[in-house]
Amino acid sequence: MDAPGPALARDRELRARLAAGDEGALGEAYDLYSPLVYGLARRVTGDADAAGDVTQEVFVSLWERPLAFDPERGTLRTWLATLAHRRAVDWVRKESRHRRPPPIVEREGNGRPSIEEHVIEGELASGVRRGLHALPPPLREVLELAYYQGLTYREVAVALGIPEGTAKSRIRSALARLARDLEREGLTS
Repeated sequence: MDAPGPALARDRELRARLAAGDEGALGEAYDLYSPLVYGLARRVTGDADAAGDVTQEVFVSLWERPLAFDPERGTLRTWLATLAHRRAVDWVRKESRHRRPPPIVEREGNGRPSIEEHVIEGELASGVRRGLHALPPPLREVLELAYYQGLTYREVAVALGIPEGTAKSRIRSALARLARDLEREGLTS
């Protein structure tokens, strides 16, 4: 896939200058393509800080390994966009692993969950999400900190600037209310 004449010539020149350690070439590439890289990363991650980090990683990668880009295979624009997309997807995957608690599923003899267990697990997760969103903000806030961020009730109290006893009682109240909601929906016994 050949790039148009002027773009191909510019890409070859930038690559040669980057390989020679010319910081000005990195500045030119950044000026030309950082809006594209940032915009793509922002769309994929949905997070401005993450998009900024991805953009930095992409241009550091270009600086450290300029010969990884081959102008005979495509444009620098396309190569940087592909790199940005991959890094952004990696960020999303990493974040989803950190935010999602591991599923608790009873296994059958073969160690794999049955289809029924997958369905039940999905329904329970949906019920928990609905119940969590239905909680008043003070109760929802303490549960999110305690369970999704793994904070102790003492750490929750510090994070929210409330007494430890208040944090503990809000967590207890939120869990009790969530349990009642799940039982009402028939998701627990």
